[in-house]
Amino acid sequence: MKHIEALIDEGGEITVGAADGVECAATAADHHNTLVMLVRREGESVAALLKRLDRALGRYWATGETVDEVNSADD
Repeated sequence: MKHIEALIDEGGEITVGAADGVECAATAADHHNTLVMLVRREGESVAALLKRLDRALGRYWATGETVDEVNSADD
């Protein structure tokens, strides 16, 4: 999980737990912005959720595209 490790090494943070009415989410943020917010899928292990978070962080750094499944979960 090299992208999560790099984020933390640079002073960023990740969280895993309930968020805005979602039973379980994983989020990643730097000093200024939330970069990725993922909703845990039915049957998804926490380890798989963290791997998905790591991949999404990698995509963010490559493209600048953020991911927000938490606020789009109601859509």
